[in-house]
Amino acid sequence: MGSHPINLIIRFLLEITALVSVGMWGWKQNDGWLRYVLAIGIPLILATIWGTFNVQDDPSRSGSAPIPTPGLIRLAIELGMFALAIWALYDSGFTKASLIIAIIVLLHYLASYDRVIWLLSK
Repeated sequence: MGSHPINLIIRFLLEITALVSVGMWGWKQNDGWLRYVLAIGIPLILATIWGTFNVQDDPSRSGSAPIPTPGLIRLAIELGMFALAIWALYDSGFTKASLIIAIIVLLHYLASYDRVIWLLSK
């Protein structure tokens, strides 16, 4: 189920939501020029980490891995970024949105149990 097109679309939307969430959080942290740095910089850093540290031959990705990473580390990166996004929404005052995203992330990983098992075996 982890490679099912619908699940891949949900995962992509969760990734975009995570980047937007931390960007919004960064924007709310300062009123000056630093807000631009945080709102753009934090999502860029997270997207770079997300796209760089991959498991070799991951069937849910292109298969290439700029920096080959063990599956457990990759899973920790994914869960950490989603947790950061959920916290960012919560801290920004979007309590209901943070709960909804948390539930969707949980359901996504439950539906992707085969991918989680694969990651843990690598």
